[in-house]
Amino acid sequence: MKAIAISAGLLLSLSCWANASQAEKPSAPQQTDVYFGDTHLHTSYSFDAFLNNNFSADPDTAFRWAKGQPVIHPYNRARVQIDTPLDFLVVSDHAEMLGVMKAIRNETIEWQDVGWFTSIKRWWAVMALNNALDKDLGRAFFGKFLPKSAAVVGGDPVADVNNNIGSVALFGDTSGTSQGAWQDIVATAELHNEPGVFTSILGWEWSSIPTGANLHRIVITPDGADKANQYIPYGSDQSQYPEDLWQWLDETAQRTDSRFISIPHNSNISKGYMFAETTVKGEAITADYARTRMLWEPVTEVTQIKGDSETHAQFSPQDEFADFETYEHFIQTTAGKTAVSKGDYVRPALKTGLALEQKIGVNPYKFGFIGSTDAHSGLSTAEEGNFWGKMAKDSTPETKAPVLGNPTGADGWDMSASGMAAVWATGNNREAIYAAFKRKETYATSGPRMRVQLFAGWDFPANAETSDNFAAIGYQHGVPMGGDLKGVGLKGGDLVGGAPQFLVRAVKGPVDANLDRVQIVKGWVDASGEQHEQVYNIIWSGDRVLSADGKLPALGNTVDLTSARYTNTIGQAEFAIKWSDPDFEPSQSAFYYARVLQIPTPRNGLYDSLALQLDNPPRGAKTIQERAYTSPVWYTP
Repeated sequence: MKAIAISAGLLLSLSCWANASQAEKPSAPQQTDVYFGDTHLHTSYSFDAFLNNNFSADPDTAFRWAKGQPVIHPYNRARVQIDTPLDFLVVSDHAEMLGVMKAIRNETIEWQDVGWFTSIKRWWAVMALNNALDKDLGRAFFGKFLPKSAAVVGGDPVADVNNNIGSVALFGDTSGTSQGAWQDIVATAELHNEPGVFTSILGWEWSSIPTGANLHRIVITPDGADKANQYIPYGSDQSQYPEDLWQWLDETAQRTDSRFISIPHNSNISKGYMFAETTVKGEAITADYARTRMLWEPVTEVTQIKGDSETHAQFSPQDEFADFETYEHFIQTTAGKTAVSKGDYVRPALKTGLALEQKIGVNPYKFGFIGSTDAHSGLSTAEEGNFWGKMAKDSTPETKAPVLGNPTGADGWDMSASGMAAVWATGNNREAIYAAFKRKETYATSGPRMRVQLFAGWDFPANAETSDNFAAIGYQHGVPMGGDLKGVGLKGGDLVGGAPQFLVRAVKGPVDANLDRVQIVKGWVDASGEQHEQVYNIIWSGDRVLSADGKLPALGNTVDLTSARYTNTIGQAEFAIKWSDPDFEPSQSAFYYARVLQIPTPRNGLYDSLALQLDNPPRGAKTIQERAYTSPVWYTP
C-alpha cells in the first residue's frame, strides 16, 4: 500500500481553541452497516417496459429476483438469477398509464365513458397497440409516446409549442386501472418485506420529459399499505413541473400522514434543466425554492443504465476519468444528442449550488449520491457478466440492436450495467434506510459491492485510519458522508484550527475486482464567485509515483479480450487513509467526496460481442473501471 504524506495544517495549542465548537455532530447513531439495493426498477406495469416485450415480469418477479431466487426472463424465457442478492428494492413503475398497457392487452382495462369522439380515438389506439404487439413491433409503437425536440432551445420546455405529453390522453381516464395496479404493487411489496433480511420499499416514477428534457424523479416512502392505499401515484400527466410534484407530496403527506423523498435521475440527458441556475420555468432560484427542493430531494441518482452523470470532460477537462459511460441519446423522436450542459452533471451542479448559496443564502443542490439501475425488465441487473439489458428485448446478444429500433437511436449496445445504491443504516428495514437517505449517508457504485466510508473532521486521533474502531472514531470526531463540517471556532474573526481531515476506508466486494486507487474530489467557490475543482489521488496500489501535476500512471489491465476474463493480480483489496486538504482556504465554501476506482474488468458489451464472434462491440468500450462515489461533505466558513 502506497503511503501518502498527510498535510494536517498548523495545529494550534489547546489553549487557543478550548472553547471552539467541533464538527457538527451527525444525527445518525454510531453503529451502522452498509446495505446495497436498487431504488429504480420497472416491471410489466410500466407502459414502456410492456411495449418493449416485458409482458410477464411483474412486481412479484422483481422481488423474487432481488432476493436471489431464480425467475423466468420475460423475453427470452430462460431461467435467470442474480449472482448476489440485494438488501432492498423499490419497484418504481411509471405513474403515467400505470398498468394500462398490460390491462389493454389482457382485456382487463377499466374503461371510463369519454364520449363518442374520444371513444373512436381510443378504439383506434387499442387496435394499433394490439397490432403492434402481435407483430413484435411494440418498440415502434412506443415511439408514438415520445416528445418532439424543443422549438425554442433554452426556454421553458413545458411551455414550448412542441411540448406534447404524447399519447397519454389517447385512452381517456384510466385511473381505475392504475389504482388497481398500484394496490397490487403495494400488496406485493408488503408480502416480500422481511425487516432485517430484505426490505421492500414503496415508490414510483414521475416521468416528466418535456421536449425530451429528462426531469424524471423516483418518489419513495418508508410507509406501508395503510397510508399508500390512500392515494394514486402522482404523474407528469398531472403536471410536468417539479414544483407541482413537491406541492402534491406536501399536501399528500399532510393528508395521509405519509413521508416521501424525490430522487432526480438521468440528469445527463436533462438538456441542462435538472441542475440549472434557474427553475424549469426560467425564473430565478429563490431561498424558498432552494429550501423546498432540498426538503424533498436530499439525494440524486448519479449513475444508471442510461449512463453516468458525475461529470463530463467539457466541464472537468483536467479529470482523466471524467468521461465515464457517457450516454449520447435524448428520449425524443429525433435521434442523437447534440450538446451537453453543466446542468446535466452533478459535480458542476454541486459547484453551482455553492455559487447560488453565496447569492441567496441557501444551497439548492446540496444533495447526496446513489446509483440505481432503471432496468425495465423487472430484473435489477448491474452485474457486467450477468446483465440482462435495460428493456426485456435487449437481453440477448442478437436482439440488442433490433431492425425496428427506438426512434431515439439508442439500443442495447448503448446501455451500461449500472448502478447500485449503498446506504449506511442502523438496520435493514424501511425506517433505517429512509433515515440514511434523509441524512445523505449514502453512496453510489456503478455495480460492484465495494464498501466505502468517508468521515470529515478537524483533528482525528493518531492512527484512526487503521483502528478497529474506524467508524466509531469517525462518528465521534467528525461527520460522515452527507454531513456538514463547521469551523472549529473563531478567534479575532479568523478561523482557528488546521485544514479539514478526511478518514476514508474502501474495501472491495467479496466477489469483485481489486481496487486501483482512492481520490478526493473537491469543489469550491472563491470570493469573486468563480467556481473551481480539483481531483486528488490520495492512496493507490503498486509502486506508482505521482507526477508533478498530481497525476498517477495507469495500473495496467489483466482483462483477456478473447475470453472476457480477468485476474486480481494487480490492485489491492482495501485502502484506509487519513488525508488533509493541502490547499485549504478557510474563507471559501467547499465540498469534498471520495471516488474509488477498481482495476479494469470486462464490460458487458465485450461478453456479447465475443458471443457473436465480433471483433469489437458495435458501441462501447471492451473494458471498464467500475467506481464508487460517496456523498459529499460540505465545509461552510
